[in-house]
Amino acid sequence: MTPRFTLLGDVLVDITALVSEPLNHASDTAAQISVQPGGSAMNTACWLAFDGGEASVIGAVGDDAFGDMIRAHLRRLGVNDALVTVSGEATGACIVIVDEHGERTMLPDSGANCAYAASSLPADAFPPGGHFHLSGYTLMNPKTSHVGRAALQRARASSMTVSLDPSSAAPLSREPQALLEVLDQVDVLLANQAEAAVLTGHDDVPSALEALAQLVPTVVLKLGGAGSLARRGSEYATTAAVAARVVDTTGAGDAFAAGFLPAWATGVDLATCLGRAAESAARAVARVGAGPG
Repeated sequence: MTPRFTLLGDVLVDITALVSEPLNHASDTAAQISVQPGGSAMNTACWLAFDGGEASVIGAVGDDAFGDMIRAHLRRLGVNDALVTVSGEATGACIVIVDEHGERTMLPDSGANCAYAASSLPADAFPPGGHFHLSGYTLMNPKTSHVGRAALQRARASSMTVSLDPSSAAPLSREPQALLEVLDQVDVLLANQAEAAVLTGHDDVPSALEALAQLVPTVVLKLGGAGSLARRGSEYATTAAVAARVVDTTGAGDAFAAGFLPAWATGVDLATCLGRAAESAARAVARVGAGPG
């Protein structure tokens, strides 16, 4: 039986600029601009709900139009809204520049998420036997790390399984201990190669996987167009990426998690879990924006 999912992370609005040529520094570059809800944990929650799962997202928004937009988006997709509204703070936003190859560069501003208090964590969002998914951004931000740690404690106290996505290699390189210190509370780690290298000091995939497998029961390494691999004890699996026309890679890892976790939670073999994750990621990169429309 698929568990209830609770997800915690920055809740943002993505302002995406899709360009067809390299940026002209200190000048103009034509772009297609769009605005849509974003944030790693929220993206995963939306894909989970889109696929029929029960998902709750925890985070904060401001009392503004972007906050209203996010709440309406969650209602449309059937995601349980466990957000708080922080008066006097703006809803978080992220400038996403997507180049001619579909690769994204992000400029995030956490906004109201930085004002979220651990005391606001809703008790009913941590159901016994459920699954808790945490975005690494929350742990790496000094203003929100206490919230992530408190949520981990709540999840463990409720006998929930736990997954963690490191989220981004650049900020992780500045705060690796923020994640390393909690890996003993994590059941599934979903990292890309660059994040795994930061956490282990190993640039080669086999060594990084081996090192992380000593710390976390299930480790998944995402290798972009080269596919993915995973290890759970003595079980090892790998899969190729699903062919897709890459439009925007924003949220590919979030969609990957939404494909992997429901299968993993029901005890499916790793090869099947990775296959479902690859299919989910492929649909995400084929459209502009990080979540389902």
